[in-house]
Amino acid sequence: MIRYSRVIGTGGYLPAEVRTNDQISQTVDTSDSWIYERTGIKSRRIAGPDESAASMAEIAARQAIDAAQINPEEIDLIIVATGTPDRIYPSTGCLLQQRLGIKNTVAFDVQAACSGSIFALSIADQYIKSGAVRTVLVVGSEICSRIVDWTDRSTCILFGDGAGAILLRASEETGVLSTHIHSDGEYEDLLYCPNPQVAIDANKHEAGYISMRGNEVFKVAVNTLGRIVDETLEANNMDKADIDWLVPHQANIRIIIATAKKLKMSMDQVVVTLENQGNTSSASVLIAFNEAVRDGRIQRGQVVLLEAFGAGFTWGSALIKY
Repeated sequence: MIRYSRVIGTGGYLPAEVRTNDQISQTVDTSDSWIYERTGIKSRRIAGPDESAASMAEIAARQAIDAAQINPEEIDLIIVATGTPDRIYPSTGCLLQQRLGIKNTVAFDVQAACSGSIFALSIADQYIKSGAVRTVLVVGSEICSRIVDWTDRSTCILFGDGAGAILLRASEETGVLSTHIHSDGEYEDLLYCPNPQVAIDANKHEAGYISMRGNEVFKVAVNTLGRIVDETLEANNMDKADIDWLVPHQANIRIIIATAKKLKMSMDQVVVTLENQGNTSSASVLIAFNEAVRDGRIQRGQVVLLEAFGAGFTWGSALIKY
């Protein structure tokens, strides 16, 4: 018997506060038109002072649990993708486990920057296919606004906060067709966030903010995502026309358009949440997938390609028959 990981529920959460491009332009030298033309972003959500990666993850997770109509105790494994954990340890996965009131499960975090949710999905799929577990909760939750220097025009315009969740369960029905994950540490200095409490160079103190060389990142991202599209299709003996939906990481509209062109897909087949959410890092793919499922765009039986690219560099894809 072939064992698949089948999506049984999705969820998402966005904080209430909206921060527009116009508001940002009041503190840094930029404008709404400048930001929108270069990124496709109009506004982003900002977590409140009482919110955390774990609290947002809980809301998204409970939505997914409700959608799946299961008891939380049925969850065997919790994987949280985050680069902005509540604490260094315990993991945000353990904090989420406690919030959900689940005792007999395993929980841990994955840190692969913006590719985190794809890496987590890949791990979940392997656990289910091996027979080790039956039901896995995957969550991406990020508070990027707290690791952004709001005086740095190159980064503060890009990022937002939010959480997305997906529940997978072992099934004989087709589900996750394949996952593909990669990393290359050669590009570590192009996009990173230092830990100010653990200085590598004692003579160089860095604040804990995102640092990015945008043009270089853009070039590598476009080329890398193009290759992973080919890899995913080849692994499944599929043509580009077999893909019904593209759910990309929401980093920059130009990268999204380039990936859609690679697939020869109309933008009508691409789920884009970037304009009013910004880049929510590891949460973005799961938030977008949840929105398209809930508004009826993504239907059962359709083939969906999820893909992401992040610091590391890391990149990956998940091909799902929903």
